Amino acid sequence: MFFCVFGVFALQGGSLSSLIIALPAELTTILGAGIAAMLIGNKGSTIKHLFFSLKRLVVPDKWEKKDFLDTIILVSGLFKSLKTSGPKSIEYDIENPYESGIFACYPRLLNDKHLIHLICDTLRLFVVTSGNLNPNAIETLMDERIKSFQSYDRHSIHAIRSLAGSLPALGIVACVLGIVKTMASIDQPPSVLGLLIGAALLGTFLGIFLSYGIVGPIADRLKLISDDDANIYGVVKQIAVSTLRQYPQPLVIEAARIAVTEKFQPTFDEIFDALLDL
Repeated sequence: MFFCVFGVFALQGGSLSSLIIALPAELTTILGAGIAAMLIGNKGSTIKHLFFSLKRLVVPDKWEKKDFLDTIILVSGLFKSLKTSGPKSIEYDIENPYESGIFACYPRLLNDKHLIHLICDTLRLFVVTSGNLNPNAIETLMDERIKSFQSYDRHSIHAIRSLAGSLPALGIVACVLGIVKTMASIDQPPSVLGLLIGAALLGTFLGIFLSYGIVGPIADRLKLISDDDANIYGVVKQIAVSTLRQYPQPLVIEAARIAVTEKFQPTFDEIFDALLDL
């Protein structure tokens, strides 16, 4: 991207030295004002989570293919025990997941408290209602629960998108200030005025470039990461809803499998081979 913009500019005879001279002041004005506005317009918890989210751009994916396979096996197994052996068979496990022998087999899943709460709370609803739940109602309820898990992600992404939206306007502000500075030096020779005008126009350029070339794409990438992280919650939802609709066990598992994004989706054989090994 930088080569396409600055490299082509230089290849066409543009002087990078003039850009470099004006860059620090223009960048400080635009980004400084934009970040300050973002800090003013958001809660401290959102900003804190934002810095945590930015780390996700350079670290590996939170989940692996095996984690989705383990989730399907764990949740479908718990629902099967509930159906065949009754609530007593899973009562201790869902009330004490961090001390449960069943959950202990999946340490990576235990690291996500939201996932564990979703599994256990959903099973509690099945126990207290004896499974007499409306599938559409439980689906809506779980969608809202998953949405609440992503609230910090949404707020952080909104903050970055607001910053991206403000940068072009702040670039114009920097440009106007540059023009004011130029007008104060109107008695200078054309060579000096040219540099001043070029520095002023750099503000407009930087505002647009930072917005659409860097900050906006970062927000889009963080949205994709958040959706990938939340995909595992959708697997739990599919198993619960399919069970309520009284689908046969193989169909319940297949509904959960196809809910996984292609990147992490286990094959049909992988799931059923794993179930046979239990």
